[in-house]
Amino acid sequence: MLAQEQLIPQIPLADWTNTAVEWITETFEWFFTPLEDVIVAAVGTLETVFTALPALLMVALLAAIAFLLAGWRVGLFTLVGLVFVISLDLWIPAMETLALVLVAAAIALAIGIPIGIVAAKSKGVEAFMRPVLDIAQTMPAFVYLVPIVALLGIDEPPALIATVIFAMPPAVRLTMLGIQQVPKETVEAAHAFGSTPWQTLFKVELPLSVRSIMAGVNQVIMLSLSMVVIAALVGAGGLGEPVVTGLGALDTGGAFVGGIGIVILAIILDRVTRGLERGRGTAKKMA
Repeated sequence: MLAQEQLIPQIPLADWTNTAVEWITETFEWFFTPLEDVIVAAVGTLETVFTALPALLMVALLAAIAFLLAGWRVGLFTLVGLVFVISLDLWIPAMETLALVLVAAAIALAIGIPIGIVAAKSKGVEAFMRPVLDIAQTMPAFVYLVPIVALLGIDEPPALIATVIFAMPPAVRLTMLGIQQVPKETVEAAHAFGSTPWQTLFKVELPLSVRSIMAGVNQVIMLSLSMVVIAALVGAGGLGEPVVTGLGALDTGGAFVGGIGIVILAIILDRVTRGLERGRGTAKKMA
C-alpha cells in the first residue's frame, strides 16, 4: 500500500487553494471592503424597517400582506405564527433572519434568472452552467464559506454571499427549464408576426414560463432560509443563533425553540410564494 502511494504523486491542492485565497484577499481588497459595507447597509436597513414599528403592528401588516398574496388561511397562520414567535422571545432574531433571507433571495434571483434566460438560449452557456450548478448544489456550504470568511471576515457579508451561492441554482435551472419548455410553434408564430427577439422573450416566453420561474423563486427562498444556522456560525445572528448556542451548550430546549422559529418562518414564506404563484395562474385563466 505504501509503495502504491509513493508511485502516485501527491497534489498539494490545499496549499494551492490557500495561496489563491491569500492572493485574492490582497489583490482585491479595494473591492471586498466596499462590498462588505454595501451588504451590511442593505441587510441592516431592512432589519431596521422590520423592527421600526411595534411588533404587534408589524405582525398585523405582515399578516395582511400574506392575506392579499395567498388567501385568508395563510394570513391567519401568519398572524398566529408570528404572535407565537413573539411569545418565544424570538421577534428580533426572526426579523434579522427575514431580512437576510429576503436580501439573499433578491440577489440570487437577480443573478440567477438572467443566467437562466441566457442558458436557455445558448447551448454553450447551458453546457458550461450545468456542472457549475451541480458543484454549487452538492458542495457543502462550509467549504466555500471558509474562503468567503477569509475575504470578508465574520458577520453578515460572508453569510449572505454563501447563501446566495447555495440558493441560486434553482433560479437558473427552473428559468432555463421553463423557457425551453415553451412550445416552439408558439415562438415561431411570434416571429412570423414580426416580433423581435426581445419582444418574443418578454411577451411570449417569460409569460408562458412564469410558473416554472415562480417555482424557482420558492426554492430560492427556502434554500436561503435553510442557511440560517450556518449563517449564525459566522456571526450573522438571527434564528440560527439560539440553535448554535443550544448545540454548543447541549441545551436541547433552547435549540428546539430556535428551530420552531425557523419552521414557522419557513412555512409562512413557502405558503406566501406558493399562493402568489397560484394567484398569477388564476389571474391568467381569468384573463
